[in-house]
Amino acid sequence: MASGKILVAQGGGPTAVINQSLAGVVLEARRFRQVELVYGARHGVRGIVDEDFVDLTQETSHNLELVASTPSSALGSTRDKPDEKYCQEIFKVLRAHEIEHFFYIGGNDSSDTVRIVSLEAQKAGYPLRCIHIPKTIDNDLVGNDHTPGFPSAARFVAQAFAGANLDNAALPGVYVGVVMGRHAGFLTAASALGKKFPEDGPHLIYLPERTFVIEKFLADVKATYDRYGRCVIAVSEGIHDAAGTPILSLLAKDLEHDAHGNVQLSGTGALADLLCEEIKAKLGIKRVRGDTFGYLQRSFIGCVSDVDQREAREVGEKAVQFAMWGKNNGSVAIRRTGFYSVDYDLLPLEAVAGKTRTMEDEFISASGTDVTDAFRMYLRPLLGSGLPDAFRLRFSPVEKVLKKIK
Repeated sequence: MASGKILVAQGGGPTAVINQSLAGVVLEARRFRQVELVYGARHGVRGIVDEDFVDLTQETSHNLELVASTPSSALGSTRDKPDEKYCQEIFKVLRAHEIEHFFYIGGNDSSDTVRIVSLEAQKAGYPLRCIHIPKTIDNDLVGNDHTPGFPSAARFVAQAFAGANLDNAALPGVYVGVVMGRHAGFLTAASALGKKFPEDGPHLIYLPERTFVIEKFLADVKATYDRYGRCVIAVSEGIHDAAGTPILSLLAKDLEHDAHGNVQLSGTGALADLLCEEIKAKLGIKRVRGDTFGYLQRSFIGCVSDVDQREAREVGEKAVQFAMWGKNNGSVAIRRTGFYSVDYDLLPLEAVAGKTRTMEDEFISASGTDVTDAFRMYLRPLLGSGLPDAFRLRFSPVEKVLKKIK
């Protein structure tokens, strides 16, 4: 007998628009007569195995709209990466609560969790519709033109580098900004959209899709500094050598590791500091500064793309429609049509789960230290409307009196 129960959860890193997807699921589900209850799991899959549910059916539409416009994960998130045994526990809870539709908003690991849970349901002959809803600032889900959360984070990165460039032009030196992205450089590449004039920074962009050679890096910095008298650099946290070893591992003595055993790239600030030390020591440049953008990129409340908000809402809505009207489990994907409009598709879970998209070669310049116009055309419509602009004085020099120009 149909229960009419839905469960939605949020996983992985928060974003500026993930709650739009949550609201999209809840509000769209209310339109279907067969839906009786909409539950939310607190802190992702951890909340499912702990049976830590809240009844979202009782939320007012007005409050859901307010939450939708608020960054970060309203239900709470988790970094748990479920294996088969963990997913079996998830399925037991879903079955016990007679959940018939499971929606999980998240990235690569979340899509794989949905895949395994759906297989458990199929083995048990239990009628569970499982839909993965895309979310990640890394923009690394395969089968998607782009991923909700990325445009807003990219908007932040572009504006942050535009500001850093202005600061660097006023007080010349070398500036290094480290941006999130272990395997995919999309977010770091977004720094290029902060440029207005040809001599603006970032002058150099380093992505994990290309091998990083410290000697070549120092030569690039020196050549840029000699040319402009300053240098602004965007660096992905995931830069690595030819063997795939993170540069942070080569430069740092003591390393932190995350819950999955990977070298901790975010949140330490170590890579920026170490690269700055290399520049000072090897090039003799005194004014060298570095920043690690860290968590600021993910949920910055004052820098959200209206395009991102709209599409994040729509992937949640489409997930419910696919679940109610379709017969397949899957992952919602964004497809670009025309110059800029989008459509939505439902991909097989195995086509997305556990896979990582990286920047296409057509988006990276031949030098490997810049992006192409193709990338700029790709990203610009995603950043949304109302981007601030920067201008400069037109210097009209006054003739010197005491120090005549010879």
